[in-house]
Amino acid sequence: MKTTSTTAVCSLGYREARTYAAAALFVVGNIVLPQLCHLMPQGGLVWLPIYFFTLVAAYKFGLTAGLLTAVVSPLANNLLFGMPAAAMLPVILTKSVLLALAAAFVASRARRVTLLGVALAVVAYQAVGTVAEWGMSGSLTTALQDIRLGWPGILVQVFGGFAVMKYVKFRG
Repeated sequence: MKTTSTTAVCSLGYREARTYAAAALFVVGNIVLPQLCHLMPQGGLVWLPIYFFTLVAAYKFGLTAGLLTAVVSPLANNLLFGMPAAAMLPVILTKSVLLALAAAFVASRARRVTLLGVALAVVAYQAVGTVAEWGMSGSLTTALQDIRLGWPGILVQVFGGFAVMKYVKFRG
């Protein structure tokens, strides 16, 4: 697999209808994917599905689409299915927003989809998110859970996110 792509990224603004259309599509993805993963024991903890389409939205379409997806997805999942649990919403929202910020930042600098760029965005949000969760929970063990149990999901975010952004043709 090539590590770079000429696949461009774009930055959609708050005033564009397609921003909301893209975010809505990615929110639906962030609702469906977790439901599928939750069919497996500890599927959410292992695959970290709530973050996948947030990564794609922010990296491919910019901060606005990424933040909309990052905030609406966990809230919609909680309201519709009770997952994530309300007690986990602050941590998940924090990590989702961090992912949107990291992905949009890296993409704005790279100006194209690269495997290294996607990996940097995921590593950045995991690193800062782990520290934030440690501060919120007071437990390093709890904070490291996404890395300890969720490493398959992290790999899916990096390689799967890269593949989706490179090979699925989005209109920007």
